[in-house]
Amino acid sequence: MIIELDSIELYFKERRILNGIYLKAETGQIVGILGRNGSGKSCLLQILFGSLKPKYKLVRLDKKPLKRPLYTLNMASYLPQHQLAPDHLKVKTLFQMMNLEWNTFVNHFEKFQNYYNTRISKLSGGERRVIETYSILKREAAIVLLDEPFSNISPLHIEKIKKLIEIEKSEKIIIITDHYFNDVIDMSDTLYLLKNGCTKIIDNLEELEDYNYINPGKLKARNGFHD
Repeated sequence: MIIELDSIELYFKERRILNGIYLKAETGQIVGILGRNGSGKSCLLQILFGSLKPKYKLVRLDKKPLKRPLYTLNMASYLPQHQLAPDHLKVKTLFQMMNLEWNTFVNHFEKFQNYYNTRISKLSGGERRVIETYSILKREAAIVLLDEPFSNISPLHIEKIKKLIEIEKSEKIIIITDHYFNDVIDMSDTLYLLKNGCTKIIDNLEELEDYNYINPGKLKARNGFHD
């Protein structure tokens, strides 16, 4: 499966946020989107999901125009930047609602084994984010959109989530954005930089320095992304 966003234009009042955006993603690959705060990364994911309506958009699925929002087709799961799981729910209720196996989750995240009867409100921000990200990754959806999945999460759990993303990508399209740019780069098969309302595909990591997204020397040493 291949999904494409083309000619995306988004305005808030008179301010142009996105202009002529193009993005392509396909099954079996992870697409990373980098950009500074306010560049429009979250808006782009919302447009793809269908929860935000821009001035203009063209979405193609396997080269055919998509007339309906993705969320109405039950094809996509979306992790928003804000809190997803309601505070009043217990962890076990969330897993039951999402039809997820608790023991499988605990095999990955041993620290959570005593949290089954805990309310979401009692979890730390990072613990809640781990559960939210896991639940979105494990949903039966062909397209997974992850907005800041690593927010407030410990380095150990970030690495575990990255491994899960690698496993899940074999049968899914995964699009991710996060300010932990080294982690996004590590996972990405295709990398875009969102700057001045436009997407720029990154072929060489030095381009991120050329575009002033990061300062020289901030990149981890590597020959290329997704080694």
